[in-house]
Amino acid sequence: MKTETPVATYSLPAIGAHWLVAVLILALLPLGFYMEGLPLSPTKLQLYSWHKWMGITVLVLAALRLGWRLVRRPPPPLPAPAWQQQIAELTHVLLYVLMFAVPLSGWLMSSAKGFPVVWFGLLPLPDLVGKDAALGDLLKEVHMVLNLGLAALVALHLAGALKHHLIDRDSTLFRMLPFKK
Repeated sequence: MKTETPVATYSLPAIGAHWLVAVLILALLPLGFYMEGLPLSPTKLQLYSWHKWMGITVLVLAALRLGWRLVRRPPPPLPAPAWQQQIAELTHVLLYVLMFAVPLSGWLMSSAKGFPVVWFGLLPLPDLVGKDAALGDLLKEVHMVLNLGLAALVALHLAGALKHHLIDRDSTLFRMLPFKK
């Protein structure tokens, strides 16, 4: 009788933070594209407010996730070809970089455009730069490009997880699920 060796999983705090950040990013990306095209209105201002506090929440959670990852190392990767492990590692590094860079670029853009960032509508955050329309326009482009990169990496990350689950039929996806088979 063949018995399977238990697969090391991520810790519950790592799993919870992963899925919370995933949900926020998957909400932020379409929200950002949608609100951009709206005419100025109370609805547009409300959506921008929600977008900003969700972005700052991603930034805070990314910092907590990175700190947790440094204190509690993730489980080792399952066996895979070296090129796949290298792509997975690079994707994870770039996802972390963008979980910091995207919200920071948005915060910088808001500061440069003279619009305050108020976390959850309660905690006003300091401006990171002075008001500067030209800088605000540049940062808007930077924010857009970084978001497109984030969307591409999220798609790659999702494709990799589905490949492991549906094609390789290994336990990679189950290691990041809060419930196990």
